[in-house]
Amino acid sequence: MSISAKYNPADVEDKWYAYWLKHNFFHSEPDEREPYTIVIPPPNVTGVLHMGHMLNNTIQDVLTRKARMEGKNACWVPGTDHASIATEARVVAMLKEKGIEKSSLSREQFLDYAMDWKDKYGGIILEQLKKLGASCDWARTRFTMEPEMSAQVIKVFVDLYQKGYIYRGIRMVNWDPQGKTALSDDEVIYKETPAKLYHIRYQIEGTTDEWITIATVRPETILGDTAICVHPDDARYQHLHGRRALIPLINRPIPIITDGYVEREFGTGALKVTPAHDPNDYELGLKHNLEVLDILNDDGTLNEKAEIYVGQDRFVVRKKIAKELEEKEYLVKTEDYKSNVGHSERTNAVIEPKISLQWFLKMDTVTIPALENVLNDTVQLHPPKFKNMYRSWMENVRDWCISRQLWWGQQIPAYYISGSREFVVAETAEEALQLARQKTGNNQLQLADLQQDPDVLDTWFSSWLWPISVFNGILEPDNKDVNYYYPTNDLVTAPEILFFWVARMIIAGYEYRGERPFKNVYLTGIVRDKQGRKMSKSLGNSPDPLELMVKYGADGVRTGMLFSSPAGNDLLYDEKLSEQGRNFNNKIWNAFRLIKGWEVDSSKRGEANAVAIAWFRNRFAQALQELEENFAGFRISDALQTVYKLAWDDFCSWYLEMIKPPFGEAIDGATYEATLGFMEDLMKVLHPFMPFITEEIWQNLKERQEGESLCVSAWPKADQFNAGLLTDATVAFEVVQNVRNLRNSRGMSPKDALQLIIRTERPQLYRDWDGVVRKLANLSDLQFGDKPEGAISMVIGPDELSIPLAGSIDAAAEKESLLKELEYTRGFLDSVEKKLGNERFVNNAKPEVVEAERKKKADAEARIKALEESLSALSA
Repeated sequence: MSISAKYNPADVEDKWYAYWLKHNFFHSEPDEREPYTIVIPPPNVTGVLHMGHMLNNTIQDVLTRKARMEGKNACWVPGTDHASIATEARVVAMLKEKGIEKSSLSREQFLDYAMDWKDKYGGIILEQLKKLGASCDWARTRFTMEPEMSAQVIKVFVDLYQKGYIYRGIRMVNWDPQGKTALSDDEVIYKETPAKLYHIRYQIEGTTDEWITIATVRPETILGDTAICVHPDDARYQHLHGRRALIPLINRPIPIITDGYVEREFGTGALKVTPAHDPNDYELGLKHNLEVLDILNDDGTLNEKAEIYVGQDRFVVRKKIAKELEEKEYLVKTEDYKSNVGHSERTNAVIEPKISLQWFLKMDTVTIPALENVLNDTVQLHPPKFKNMYRSWMENVRDWCISRQLWWGQQIPAYYISGSREFVVAETAEEALQLARQKTGNNQLQLADLQQDPDVLDTWFSSWLWPISVFNGILEPDNKDVNYYYPTNDLVTAPEILFFWVARMIIAGYEYRGERPFKNVYLTGIVRDKQGRKMSKSLGNSPDPLELMVKYGADGVRTGMLFSSPAGNDLLYDEKLSEQGRNFNNKIWNAFRLIKGWEVDSSKRGEANAVAIAWFRNRFAQALQELEENFAGFRISDALQTVYKLAWDDFCSWYLEMIKPPFGEAIDGATYEATLGFMEDLMKVLHPFMPFITEEIWQNLKERQEGESLCVSAWPKADQFNAGLLTDATVAFEVVQNVRNLRNSRGMSPKDALQLIIRTERPQLYRDWDGVVRKLANLSDLQFGDKPEGAISMVIGPDELSIPLAGSIDAAAEKESLLKELEYTRGFLDSVEKKLGNERFVNNAKPEVVEAERKKKADAEARIKALEESLSALSA
């Protein structure tokens, strides 16, 4: 086999992905194996791959590939979300470019355009995920608005309505003037924004020189005021109780009311009440039976009820009315102010509180099992710090506004009966007609007499069913797929949709399957740049993932993303991480080339390499145990670090150096076969993280049959390991490193063989590792005894290592070096003793952690003793 000198991802990635697809390795059907199920957080159909997707889907692929190799029936379900607001905005913009207004189209015509747009652009992100190596079951790809998925959403709406959980009512909602739709509370992002606080005076009706002053950041809303409220005990305003004030510029009188809700110390102590445009004012208005005067159109312009500035945008009016108030001496003063302003999560438009007739889902009852089963860890959040946030939200949850004033989405299955205020809710128009006839007693009603609600359901109302609906578990609750794959195992998602999506899926799981939808929720952090800023197109700080993969290879970018991405903590991304990932690829490739380049002599005896083989076998077992513990704790970044160190440090830097034959000589057959086995096992534990290069190497380590693949090979079994052997190896490697450092510090050639004399009480350790130490440190002789005169010494634990040097040594310099090491070791011992003297640490830390600290203490004490003896000998 010809092996290229340099690993080229472009030659490998498409080849092996096509191979995996050809042999259907990612597809799953129910069978007798243990299922491992994971559903993708469906990206918006409008989306393209960004760095957050890269992190999230890499973690999902790591978990899925490992489960597949463990012999589980792995099923990773992909799909996309129809994203009502975002997609409709894209389609409207596309139509405008063609000179077509949405208002000129029928609903059916618009949906045809939208579906065409989705068919053309909607699958881009899934194709990009294939470049990443995502091992999704593509045959199971779902879209939240395909007929079967929509039918499940409609069925759930009808069911919840019949249970009394869904109702229609006039409520204060969050209104997106750009999307022209209501939003739920969770779709509003609050941003601290610089603003002005305007102090505006209102004339008391029937007077010429009596005024009351209020403060507001939204002066345009004074046109919708229906009262001014003061605290009943505020002495400043007691003489105004029951009187009326005139709204500036329009002179409409409004009552001055009293309520203990008003904070006397805040602002002027007088509160303007605008029930249609502030949620707190709305509650106050209900309490005092105030008029609700909505002065805004759906697009954020003022309507006729405002009386002035009609048809002008709210922010334009804000500037104009402030100027006019000042000119007419209503404006007392302005102050700089920081205001928390709500923005639409989808369009980024500033939200307006608005009174609107909408559909709501009652959340007080359905949330109970979803809260209980997270708090008791039936569903586990990783990291668990998010449990408090989850509990806070669930205990203070508000009813969910589920209607949206859009056309793209599942149309609400409510049908209004002509000539009456009645409506019925049904899965189909035909069922609605039968219900309408029963409700009205009019059997002459026809379909033409029914008008379906024009609104659609919130996109989250479809995606909250995702773990169930992808297996058609609502329409066919006892089908073989949902019974086999549900509940799913793990969910990987971002903390910012813990409430949008995760909590609601848990609610739906208990409502419709009577059990959790998944066991574990791994919450990733946000990918940020080196300055800590969230990556975004507007800041221009987000690299193109596809370009990164071209530059560093998919494996390089995957490992780069995972090197420093602990669960729940943000990742400060630096392109050097992907470069490090590429370098890791190259290191493994070079190790593969080295091994395959050796000539093998099967007749040659390999006893000299026995200790190296035994050591790596035990080191692999130890690392595999650590790896499994990291996976069990969802410490994915730590898991990668474990296999990274195992491959780079232990295998490449130590093991291969230990067994590498002298230049021009062959390696013995037993060592070669053992090394191939180690390399194969390494490829297995690296495969979930780096699927492409590991498949390429695994396929070429030995002869493989068509249809064999690393991705379905057996995961290594965790064996017991000899801890004593590993500890001894650490000492041997430290000896080698110390000798190498000595050569470097004194400018000695690594080719010059040195003599090593060891004063120790554990000579067997050095005898066992004699061959390794001699070879790696290039020693001509290794003896036991005291330090000879004129030798330079080093201390390793309780042992003193001496190397006789040609000519005399600089005693003063040697003494200074030993004193520095002694000072450092005493300081180290002091820190360890403080830790062991801390009762809280000793009582709460794991026993093995405490034992490790005690060993550090014993080693430091032995080291200090040996250093003191060396100094004493030097002074003699």
